[in-house]
Amino acid sequence: MGEEAASAERGIPQLLMSNTLVLNGALFLGILALHTLLEDSTLNNNWVSVALLVMALALLIKSADVFIEGAKGLAYRAGLPEVVIGLTIVSIGTSLPEILVTSTAAADITPTTREIGDLAIGGIYGSILVQITLILGVVVAFRGVKVRPSWLKRDGFIMFSSIGLLTIFLFTGDGLSRVEGGVLASLYVAYIYWLLSHRDEILEEELSGGPKVERKLNRTTASYGFMVTSGLLLALFAAHHLVNVASEMAYSFNVPHAVIGTTVSGLGTSLPELTIAFLAAKRSQGVAIGTLIGSNITDPLLSIGIASMVHPLALTDASFALTAYIIIPATFVGTGVALVMMWSQYEFKRWEGVVLILIYVIFLAALAAERTGIIAL
Repeated sequence: MGEEAASAERGIPQLLMSNTLVLNGALFLGILALHTLLEDSTLNNNWVSVALLVMALALLIKSADVFIEGAKGLAYRAGLPEVVIGLTIVSIGTSLPEILVTSTAAADITPTTREIGDLAIGGIYGSILVQITLILGVVVAFRGVKVRPSWLKRDGFIMFSSIGLLTIFLFTGDGLSRVEGGVLASLYVAYIYWLLSHRDEILEEELSGGPKVERKLNRTTASYGFMVTSGLLLALFAAHHLVNVASEMAYSFNVPHAVIGTTVSGLGTSLPELTIAFLAAKRSQGVAIGTLIGSNITDPLLSIGIASMVHPLALTDASFALTAYIIIPATFVGTGVALVMMWSQYEFKRWEGVVLILIYVIFLAALAAERTGIIAL
């Protein structure tokens, strides 16, 4: 049986012929081709930029998915408990687009391009808002979801507190310093350490009355290692182009970088969470909520923490009012409403999902009203 199982495992040659790797390769070549076309002044650069933005988002999402699958495979090989994999690898993996986009944006900041910092900050708040309102709303509207009380007492409180601490750091002093970024990242490490140290208790709770997840190991260790390496490298490549084209589009259309970060980047980088949460809602109760809460702890602590350690982040005058009076309040309102709904009989009803979606729609309407001058900040 062992020899048959080993012979059934697919190696790197089979992996290279898989649809996902072929698609990632095609997206990689397509981005290179479009980047070359952007240098041709005879073409409509706006349409080329839009196409490049879409392809960069697609490659970022697909490569992050490859990274997650490879990391899970290696974790299974190492014999890690399922709950540890979910709370660490999946949480960080689904937030990989946000981590890469914010860090890449921070690395590209120069004295003349400080607006890119608005993209990084807006991307984090936008990702949190999208996940806790639009994505959670879609999942709940599709199928009502029950919530474990312990998640609210532990992870729900940590999520809200993390967003609050990030906001305090952002509006005190000159923005997020490297030291403050280190504090945020260290708090995330401490959170993960606490989870690992209590993994037996958490595992017992998670498995009580729930279905066991089958561990599928259909690839070799070398294949999983290749998936981790290639997924990370392609995600870095895609994130770099995503930041560049989003910044150029913001300049071209005279749109604040914070708006691009909150909408295009925030929504795009949250697609892995949407996919995993939506599929999880079909299989087990509460897993979808845990995926989104876990990611919303990773983003305001680890993602922005790493970025601000790469380069200090601060809002520019062009995006300060928009971020302070619309984006951040909307994030707190959306998060607060979602947590209150969770406390209600520890269950999300379908109509509550519709309410969460409406909150995001109202947020988009507020952004549009500010851009058209209906709301003056």
